[in-house]
Amino acid sequence: MKTSDFYYDLPERLIAQDPLLKRSDSRLMLLDKNTGEIEHSVFNKLPEYLKPGDCLVINNTKVIPARLIGKKEGTGGAVEILLLKRISDDVWETLVKPGKKLRTGARVSFGGGILKAEIMDVLEDGNRHVKFEYDGIFEEVLNELGEMPLPPYITHKLEDKNRYQTVYAKYEGSAAAPTAGLHFTSELLETIKNMGINIASVTLHVGLGTFRPVKVDDVTKHHMHTEFYSVTREAADMINETKAKGGRIICVGTTSCRTVESCSDENGIVYPGQGNTDIFIYPGYKFKVLDALITNFHLPESTLLMLVSALAGKDNIMHAYEIAVKEEYRFFSFGDAMFITSGID
Repeated sequence: MKTSDFYYDLPERLIAQDPLLKRSDSRLMLLDKNTGEIEHSVFNKLPEYLKPGDCLVINNTKVIPARLIGKKEGTGGAVEILLLKRISDDVWETLVKPGKKLRTGARVSFGGGILKAEIMDVLEDGNRHVKFEYDGIFEEVLNELGEMPLPPYITHKLEDKNRYQTVYAKYEGSAAAPTAGLHFTSELLETIKNMGINIASVTLHVGLGTFRPVKVDDVTKHHMHTEFYSVTREAADMINETKAKGGRIICVGTTSCRTVESCSDENGIVYPGQGNTDIFIYPGYKFKVLDALITNFHLPESTLLMLVSALAGKDNIMHAYEIAVKEEYRFFSFGDAMFITSGID
C-alpha cells in the first residue's frame, strides 16, 4: 500500500480559510461505507440521520494558545516558540523558529518580559525543552500572550479565538482542534440529547503530528506520533451499554475514534483509563468499537485520509472526495463535514 494511493488534486480555493458565521451551517456529505452511495445535506440536519439509542463520542480537549512570539535576549531577534507537550510544571517540549539561534542556554522574552524562557535541552528531532519563568498562573499568562496554533494551510488571521474551539471544549492540552466537533452548537447538542441519544465525552490532546506528512512510500512503515488520552468510567460504561443494546457508536472526529479504538479489547469492550496512544489506522484495520464517523475532509496522503479509507474503503473515499471537489465543498479544519455510516435513510 503506497502513500501515493491516497493522493488527490485539491484546488487551493477550496481550502476553508475562515469559519462560517454559524457553526452548523456547514454542508454535510453522507457516505454509505458499504455501497459508496452519497447524499448531500447540511450539518444542522444531522439529527435526522441519528436514532434514539445511538451514542455520540465527542473529544472534550481544549486547544491552548500555544504559539508564542518573542525576542531573543541580547540580540532582540524575533523568535517563535510552539508548545507541544508539558513535561513538568514549567518545562515544555516545544518547536522553535529559528532553530539555529536557539541553542541550549539561550533566553527569550515575551510580552515585554511578562514571560521569559530558557532553552534547557535540544532533542534529537530538533525540538527543545524550554523552562518558563513568570509571575502568577501560567495558563493566564498564556491566554494573554499566546496565539492559536492554526494549521499551516490557514493563512487568514482568526478574529475570534473561540472559533478554533468546540463548544464543549473542557480540558486544556491540545495544539490543534478536533475539527469535526467545530460544527456543533450547544442547541444542536441539546436537540440530539433530547432525542434519546447518549453523548459520551472522552479526551485526546491533539498534537501537531496530526499535520505531519507521511514521508515514507510504504504506508505500513510510517511511525505515528503519540498523543495523551483519557477515558472515564462513565464514558466507558455509556459506550459499552449502547453497544450491548444494539445502538451505534458514532465518533465525532478521528481523535475520538482513535481514543475508543486504543482503550478497547478485541471484543469491543471499552475500558476506562489514560495513557499515550500511537495507534495508526489504515486500510485492513478491523474496527472494534466504532460503527460510524463524523469527520471533516482531510489532506491528501495524510494519516487521517488513511483512517477514513479503513472505514469506508479507499475507492469509496477517493470517489467521495472527487465529488466533494466537483461540488465545491470546503476542505480541512474550517471546512465542511462528512458522515460515514451504513445505510443512508
